[in-house]
Order: sequence, then structure tokens, then C-alpha cells
Amino acid sequence: MRLISLGIIAAFSLAAPAFAYDGTNCKAPGNCWEPKPGFPEKVEGSEYDPQHDPAEVSKQGDSLAAMGNRNEWRIWNKKETGEFEYDVKKIPGFEEGKAPPS
Repeated sequence: MRLISLGIIAAFSLAAPAFAYDGTNCKAPGNCWEPKPGFPEKVEGSEYDPQHDPAEVSKQGDSLAAMGNRNEWRIWNKKETGEFEYDVKKIPGFEEGKAPPS
């Protein structure tokens, strides 16, 4: 019995921080984010702004477009020959960035 009561007390003491926040500093329902002390209210333009390079950010979009183009060639080749070829360099007429024939 004593072991069970110690377990219950331990569980409540570990869960106490979760019950401590009462939500009184929320700007709107569900919007309770607050910057830590010393952080600015807005990150943009501050020393914490990551200032991402647009060329680096657009790399993923470019690679997705190239992947879509390669998949178009694979599908076209499958329809023409009846066999799926993963390596687009083996598909006759393939050029990077060029659409397959209609």
C-alpha cells in the first residue's frame, strides 16, 4: 500500500508542471506563444533572423520539377515500349528539361 501511494505522489509531482500553465497570457485562443526573456517579439530583422538565401530555398522546387520531368519521360517510354526503364539516360530522345513527345 505504501509503495502504491509513493508511486501516485511521484506521478503527480512529475505531472505538476503540465498543470501549472493556466493560459492567462494567450493573445487568442490557442495562440499562447511567448518569446523567452531576451528574445525580440518579432524575429524578422533581428539578430535571430536566419535570412535564408532565395537561391538555396528554390533548390528544392527546382529538383522537384526535374524529378517530375524525368517521371514524364519514364511514363512516356512505358507507354511506347511496354517496359519500364528507371534510368532515363537509356530512354532514346531524353534531354534534361525537355518534355517527352506527345
